[in-house]
Amino acid sequence: MKCPYCRSESDRVVDSRSSNEGLVIRRRRECEKCRRRYTTYERIEEVPLFVIKKDQRREMYDRNKVLAGVHRACEKRPVAAETCEAIVTDLEKMFEEKYEKEVPSAVIGEFVMDRLSQIDQVAYVRFASVYRQFKDLSHFMKELKVLLAKK
Repeated sequence: MKCPYCRSESDRVVDSRSSNEGLVIRRRRECEKCRRRYTTYERIEEVPLFVIKKDQRREMYDRNKVLAGVHRACEKRPVAAETCEAIVTDLEKMFEEKYEKEVPSAVIGEFVMDRLSQIDQVAYVRFASVYRQFKDLSHFMKELKVLLAKK
């Protein structure tokens, strides 16, 4: 680290503190040449995650968009908001484990449908009807039969 005053590369850390809920480390440094103090911040470099859509377009992952879809599916159902948040948090943990820069939208949809099918079947059918884009009643009935077979 170069001193912003004298450009010397020799310094020592006087104090380190975690800030911004542990996402940033604030360090007070003292230049060993000019003895002036300055502050530096260390943070994790975030690599943006892109979603590969069905038509092969790439779009930046948006947590709020996924969460809104889950909330919409669970609307007027006995599903707590914390449960919806947990689904999206678990989805993001899966991203960290299996994907670096890009994730197919199908992975997101299937993950959310799987979790919703375990929590609330009506919410599952709502989400599936939008995600799978049921064209007519026969497609919808086919999905219901699969759901009933699991039960």
